[in-house]
Amino acid sequence: MASKKRPDTQKTSEIVCLDSRSLEREPEAKKLRVKGPGCNKRCESDCLWEGLASLQVPPSCSSLQVSSSCSSIVRDLYQYRLDEAAWLPLQQSLQKSFLHSLASYQIFHKAAPFDRRVTSLAWHPTHPSTLAAGSKGGDIMLWNFGIKDKPTFIKGIGAGGSITGLKFNLLNTNQFFASSIEGTTKLQDFEGNTLRIFTCSDTCNIWFCSLDVSTKSRIVVTGDNVGNVILLNTDGKELWNLRMHKKKVTHVSLNPCCDWLLATASVDQTVKIWDLRQVKGKNSYLYSLLHKHPVNSAYFSSDGSRLLTTDQKNEVRVYSASQWDNPINRIPHPHRHFQHLTPIKATWHPRYNLIVVGRYPDPNFESCAPYELRTIDIFDGNSGKMMCQLYDPQDSGIISLNEFNPLGDTLASAMGYHILIWSQKEVRPWKEKERH
Repeated sequence: MASKKRPDTQKTSEIVCLDSRSLEREPEAKKLRVKGPGCNKRCESDCLWEGLASLQVPPSCSSLQVSSSCSSIVRDLYQYRLDEAAWLPLQQSLQKSFLHSLASYQIFHKAAPFDRRVTSLAWHPTHPSTLAAGSKGGDIMLWNFGIKDKPTFIKGIGAGGSITGLKFNLLNTNQFFASSIEGTTKLQDFEGNTLRIFTCSDTCNIWFCSLDVSTKSRIVVTGDNVGNVILLNTDGKELWNLRMHKKKVTHVSLNPCCDWLLATASVDQTVKIWDLRQVKGKNSYLYSLLHKHPVNSAYFSSDGSRLLTTDQKNEVRVYSASQWDNPINRIPHPHRHFQHLTPIKATWHPRYNLIVVGRYPDPNFESCAPYELRTIDIFDGNSGKMMCQLYDPQDSGIISLNEFNPLGDTLASAMGYHILIWSQKEVRPWKEKERH
């Protein structure tokens, strides 16, 4: 059957309200300094990417000819081990204190800006009270809930415009990358202008379901609904387009420390890990992690050492860099898939080894209790043990998406049409008087 042409839609975005200057009025004390897109513990290659041809695996030092630089590395590694031994107890103490504070978290801000459900969330990288959200209708909102100004709102096309991926441009945070069911992956600004189109489908049969970006290596990766993954540079040049999965690619994630390491998740019940420097075809993956059910997401931890996957039924898994092909934790958890529900995805806390995920009670789940609540569940990433649950009886719907801000002290949740902002009760970070 011939492919069906996509109906003409109005591509020009409608701006309902715009005031990007509101970010500039936020107190300096609340802004985060960004040293770069990487993390503190680097495990990245030294070369910059100028296309895939320039990517090289860093050479190892010969055991027969130990240069002064290699001996320096040995000393650095030894010192790192000493520092790590001192750091772990402090990190555990800080995490314990944070978990104690979660007991006092409550909803301080709530918004329902869209006429369709929320499908994407992204925190501003340097403004801890600024959040971007996308909807099933293609609407995008930039919301600084720390001030009284109305949020910036970009109107989408409506049906068929669902935002499936949303990322701030770290080189210019007045811009963002977005993938959508409309059939595009593009760079836009919050004035509604399309600055660059990376991928565009001419038919209704192909759309884009996932997105990630590396500012350091200046690459964009996006996956579509038939299993293709496309790698481009940020200038829009396509580096390759390969069918890496048999079915829809639900999620793509670049390792934040080694951004040549890519994880892809699919409804074909696999998560695959790739070295972008060595991709030659669909079978050139490093690992293929088979799941029992289709997979919604695969997120690397902030230090790049772990991978968190969420299936479409009842399991969250944690993998470690020490052995990618064997999960160190399998956490039973009810979050079954439903067509009219934004897929539930477990995410990492940015500073602690904690997992946050929304609960969709299932009467067929082994440990299901009568009248079980639709909570937000916090798990320990090491033990898999439930540490805390968040719940508000006034907002008791199914919470599909949860993202902590870069500081790790404020949680944004997507519940149907609503966006919920959770923060600590005793120490409210954005008081009314600070909003003026």
